[in-house]
Amino acid sequence: MNIMTKLRRTGFALATAGTLALGLSLGSASFDNAPFAPPAAAQSSNADLDRAVAALRGISTMRADFTQTDRAGNAARGTMTLKRPGKIRFDYGRDADLLVVSNGRSLYMVDYEVNQVERWPIRSSPLGALLDPDRDVRQFGTLLSNDSASVVSIDVRDPDKPEFGRIIMNLVRNPNAPGGLQLMNWVALDAQNHRTTVRLTNHRYGLSVPDSTFQFRDPRRSSRRPR
Repeated sequence: MNIMTKLRRTGFALATAGTLALGLSLGSASFDNAPFAPPAAAQSSNADLDRAVAALRGISTMRADFTQTDRAGNAARGTMTLKRPGKIRFDYGRDADLLVVSNGRSLYMVDYEVNQVERWPIRSSPLGALLDPDRDVRQFGTLLSNDSASVVSIDVRDPDKPEFGRIIMNLVRNPNAPGGLQLMNWVALDAQNHRTTVRLTNHRYGLSVPDSTFQFRDPRRSSRRPR
């Protein structure tokens, strides 16, 4: 099965939907072993939360390399491409048999090894808080206290949809990033308490990204692997 046991089966894809709700830090903060803070530990500064959300919404297109690690230390690597509104692709490489992609309406996990496609709507998930300007981000995102002034940490979860898990996203202050904040990593905890850490590097903004990037060959219609 590999690729971290197919991303712990649906867990990563569901957590990804939640993660994208607000955005994607490394810097001086490491959250690999950090506990998830209870709501009582959250800061009350709505201005910082608004600034973080504005920075994330300011990304028109972005491409970054990612490293995804589970709690056992197993890792997968690839390239993440983002295009607003709502499109994202986690590409694990030409030889991988797995693809995670959103076309702006639904998030798909495509498994070419077993010719299977799993789908989740994103509008009803925390993802909608980022993609739909009319949604109230505070319904899903809470700013967390942080010892580093250069890092902004956000706890994202939907109490009405525990199956989407819980995510702590970390952004680092960077004047070259949209809104002065750069998404560098997130830690996701799925409904089965499986933890996944995703780190981004080599960020590129404002690229020309065709919509075809977020299409995929449906393996249920063909046994041929895409190239």
